Amino acid sequence: MSSSKVWSVSELTGCVKDLIEDGFFPLWLSGEVGNLTIHRSGHVYFNLKDKNSQISAVYFSGSREFLRHNIKEGSEIEIFGRLTVYENRGNYQINVNKVRLTGVGGLMAQFEELKQKLAAEGLFDHDKKKKVPPYPKSIALITSTDGAAIRDFLNVIDRRFSNIHIKILPCTVQGDGAAQKLAKAIKYCNDQNLAEVIVITRGGGSLEDLWQFNLEVLARAISGSHIPTISAIGHEVDFTICDFVADLRVPTPSAAAEIVIAEKDEIKEKILNLDRRLNSALKYKLAQLRQRLERLENSYVLREPMRPFQEKSMRIDDLHRRMTIQLERSIENKAHKFNNLKTKLDLLNPQRVLERGYSIVTINDKVVTAEKNVPMNAELKVRLADGEIKVTRNK
Repeated sequence: MSSSKVWSVSELTGCVKDLIEDGFFPLWLSGEVGNLTIHRSGHVYFNLKDKNSQISAVYFSGSREFLRHNIKEGSEIEIFGRLTVYENRGNYQINVNKVRLTGVGGLMAQFEELKQKLAAEGLFDHDKKKKVPPYPKSIALITSTDGAAIRDFLNVIDRRFSNIHIKILPCTVQGDGAAQKLAKAIKYCNDQNLAEVIVITRGGGSLEDLWQFNLEVLARAISGSHIPTISAIGHEVDFTICDFVADLRVPTPSAAAEIVIAEKDEIKEKILNLDRRLNSALKYKLAQLRQRLERLENSYVLREPMRPFQEKSMRIDDLHRRMTIQLERSIENKAHKFNNLKTKLDLLNPQRVLERGYSIVTINDKVVTAEKNVPMNAELKVRLADGEIKVTRNK
């Protein structure tokens, strides 16, 4: 490229933009917030500086995140984003995607390490979660008496079911040693069998504010509780180790109150509905029984109790008559067959042949069938129809 080329400002700025944006990957950057402006559009403009340098930064739609972490001028923060060049001014800046207070990165690493450890031990398993009773008679509330969480919880309970028994266990919910005190409160509830449900709650805050709810001693106390435990820590976007270990996690203290006890009017309505359904079912059953009774009353069994016996008797008579007829017919058939056989037998009887003028001639009780078989002077027996005669052959 010739050194004599005359560049425009836009050309030079564009070239610098390409070099910076292509030459750097997204990165984390730490420093102090200065010249902070939270625009009504929701965008956040500020400088991130240290004792020697500063860089412009913009966090599009980041106002909620800054307010949630209570970030203001002078706050030490860490931001994650990509370097860019704002061509209209010729300034390089960082477009922010994430923000956290300085030191949060280390806390998050501890959070993930403990989370993975407890998950591997099965403390988060769904099948180990105890069922929260729908209508507990008593509730143990573990929280600070100075915070808004207890007021929110009690206001909802008073509106939904004013005479429910709430046992409050005041406890520190922030700062060193809070986790141990909370764990002792849970153990006390279990040792004394103090309530049917435990609610552990506090309002929102930064990761540091909620850090005591991410400690192992409290997680194991919740896991070891035989009383179902509800975790209502921080706001909807906040998650702690307690939330994963508890039998039920809700986003806010008010939501915990709404879930742990049904509204009295709602319960009344359910009872009325059950009462109506029970009455309808009873009426239907009575109507069925009444119809059945009417059918029985009108049945011939009750009107003519002897009718079944009479019908059976008639059936027996009918069977007897049919059997008699069949027996007589069978006897007649047998007699007819007998007479036929007798006639045939009579026809074959030799006596009948003799009566027609024939005779039977025998020698020594042997029938003579041919003249040549009769020797001279042989004595013959001639059997006739009415007797026998003896003759001698002379010729």
